[in-house]
Amino acid sequence: MSQKHKRVLCAIFQEPSSSNIHWREIESLLHHLGAVVQSSHGARVHVVLKGTEGILHRPHHSSVCSKHEIRELRKYLTSANISLSTYDAE
Repeated sequence: MSQKHKRVLCAIFQEPSSSNIHWREIESLLHHLGAVVQSSHGARVHVVLKGTEGILHRPHHSSVCSKHEIRELRKYLTSANISLSTYDAE
C-alpha cells in the first residue's frame, strides 16, 4: 500500500472522526482496495467491495467529506472486513 492510501485509511478510522478528507482521496483508496464504484442518483455512489454492496454519499457543496460521511464510510469498510489491522496483514 502506498503511504498516501495508508494515511487516508488511518484518517478514516481515527477517533474522533476526521473532517478534512477529500472525496477524490477516498475514491482512489476504494479503487486501490478493489472496489467497483459507480455513480448513482444525485450525490449517491454505489460501491461493491469484497462482495459487500453499499451506498455512499459524495460531499454536496465541497470536495471535503463531513464527519458524518466519514463515519458512514467507516461502517461500510468495517462491514467489508477492511480495517487498519486487516489491511496491514495483507
